[in-house]
Amino acid sequence: MITLAAQITLILVSQQQDTSILSAMTGPVIAMGSIGLLLGLGLAFAAKKFAVPKDPRVEAILEVLPSANCGGCGYPGCAAFAIAVVEGNTSVTGCTVASSAVNSEIAKIMGTVAEEKEKMIATILCNGGKSAVNAFNYNGPSNCVSASMIMGGQKACTYGCLGFGDCIDVCPFDAMTMGDNGIPLIDEGKCVACGKCIEVCPRDIIVLWPASRKVVVACSSKDKGGIARKACSVACIGCRKCEKVCPVDAVVIDGFLAKINPDKCINCGLCASECPTGAIIDGIPVRPKAFIDTTCIGCTLCTRVCPTDAIEGSLKEKHTVIADKCIGCGQCVEKCPKKSIKMMGGVLSRQ
Repeated sequence: MITLAAQITLILVSQQQDTSILSAMTGPVIAMGSIGLLLGLGLAFAAKKFAVPKDPRVEAILEVLPSANCGGCGYPGCAAFAIAVVEGNTSVTGCTVASSAVNSEIAKIMGTVAEEKEKMIATILCNGGKSAVNAFNYNGPSNCVSASMIMGGQKACTYGCLGFGDCIDVCPFDAMTMGDNGIPLIDEGKCVACGKCIEVCPRDIIVLWPASRKVVVACSSKDKGGIARKACSVACIGCRKCEKVCPVDAVVIDGFLAKINPDKCINCGLCASECPTGAIIDGIPVRPKAFIDTTCIGCTLCTRVCPTDAIEGSLKEKHTVIADKCIGCGQCVEKCPKKSIKMMGGVLSRQ
């Protein structure tokens, strides 16, 4: 039996031990809390003292941007692009999604004027699809990247589109659909030239092409004509007919492949009409015709630039256009000093 005095003694000893433990724990906690408080106050002071002031123009630009965050401008998002514009590291027209009106607003914020830029469209330099021969039956995953890892892909042409539509899957604007021929089609109205399709294509056959240039060499084969034609019936065979007929030297043969310089091309379509395999696509199914009104002064400048001699008339007399010869290139329109020539009719299409 423990006496009452012994019990009281044990209780007192226990209370003293608890008090000692509590005191031992409280000291370090208070010390750590004090240190944390001091560090927090120090960081808050440093953040306020050394804070970099935000340029209000960044927020203003963000408000007018489409907020697509597609990365087409070369920056990871719209915020990074806005900062780059303010810091002078990129152009006010650098957003590929922005319209002319948006570019003008951004330029206004920056106190400058937005230069008009050519609208670019993703373009596939291949029209093989079902016209291209399969070298073997492919039974793997239905995507271009996987297929390209098996002997370079199932197509006999090692340069052409594999047709599984990886580019369609990554397009954030639904601008691409699979065509009946097995080649993706691009909707000009939806494409913003963000470049996502270019990045994913394992064959590197998608490029950004000026929307106003409607004639394209839809082939990327670097093989000799005979080999290319065996692999695909619509392949470029490097015959040089397109190069010879081009009135402005916009077509050149690089190795065994025809290439068009968009800066020189006048959309005359002569190369496409001369191509024996159909490798060159003419996106103008119905071409407009030049028409000369009564304000013509007969300066003859139009006759000098017409590539098909479709304009006739004497000096200082009104000129006329021979409709059957006119190819709708518009060279005469640009050259006429009196703006007497208009292009009439025509249908434009990239599909």
